Amino acid sequence: MRIFGIGIDVVEVERIARAIRNGGDKFTWRVFTAAERAYCEAQARPELHFAARFAAKEAVAKALGTGIGKHLAWLDMEVTRGEEGAPRLVLGGAGQEFAARHGIREVMISLSHAQNHAAANALAVAE
Repeated sequence: MRIFGIGIDVVEVERIARAIRNGGDKFTWRVFTAAERAYCEAQARPELHFAARFAAKEAVAKALGTGIGKHLAWLDMEVTRGEEGAPRLVLGGAGQEFAARHGIREVMISLSHAQNHAAANALAVAE
């Protein structure tokens, strides 16, 4: 097992709240999966949870070294919750193909949010 890459991102919650207000469904449907939208929208302050997931996806793109684009799209990444409630990242589409080509077996994430900021770390682990 080896570390393929690490990533971190910090997002201002208001920036994501503004994107949701201004872009509405267009923004959330472009960046978040149906399950992510349902989870975030069920929370008391959805913008906190959307911001944390946005930060996670940016951190994953940095850990993989791909950025968001040809090898990894927003919807190729889904933040889920494990049995104990810890966040998990599931790759699909081009992201899953990239991971398979590079021997990446897992991308671990950690999320955090406060009143005004959300942050995430990602660690891509290869064989």
